[in-house]
Amino acid sequence: MSDFNPEEIDALYRIMAARRDMRHFLPDPVDPAILNKLLQAAHMGPSVGFMQPWRFIRITDKPLRQSIHKLVEEERIETAKVLKERKDEFMRLKVEGINECGELLVVALTDHREKHIFGRRTLPEMDLASVACAIQNMWLASRAEGLGLGWVSLFSPEKLASLLKMPKGSKPIAILCIGHVEAFYEKPMLEKEKWASRLNLDELVSENSWR
Repeated sequence: MSDFNPEEIDALYRIMAARRDMRHFLPDPVDPAILNKLLQAAHMGPSVGFMQPWRFIRITDKPLRQSIHKLVEEERIETAKVLKERKDEFMRLKVEGINECGELLVVALTDHREKHIFGRRTLPEMDLASVACAIQNMWLASRAEGLGLGWVSLFSPEKLASLLKMPKGSKPIAILCIGHVEAFYEKPMLEKEKWASRLNLDELVSENSWR
């Protein structure tokens, strides 16, 4: 039996359905108290072996933000080259809102993760899965608070780690753009732009063996 009433359950599913990977932001500042709530939501995320591998770096220095944007732009161009026939289509897409968003965070895997064996002996990548869960918590909380969040992964981890003076063994995995938006996309932006479409769930579920 659920501890939550039907309205609360419906609200959770509605927030999940309304979550969007945002790229367009307004420059309005984010309330510090709300930002703290979002970080707390991330910190409540599940982690394998309770290792809590997430680390958050808030970017408040404008030149540093511009340097991060430059790294993303460099990788955007390199990605376009690899996409070949879809290069021009890709370059027309807006892939980040680094210069416009109210808050910019870099989320990283902490160093010394090798000491955490519980749940990672055969699946060491579960540290990354744990951080992804933390980010999803923040994403849903942001949507509930009426704020947009965009996950940017177009960057060289080594260059970004160097730029942020991160310790050896740590690894940045996400640049998060957070802020107010004029409106949330009616559907995922890449679906709206016809880059890809949502797969049919029936094609993704099988029973007892791989379909």
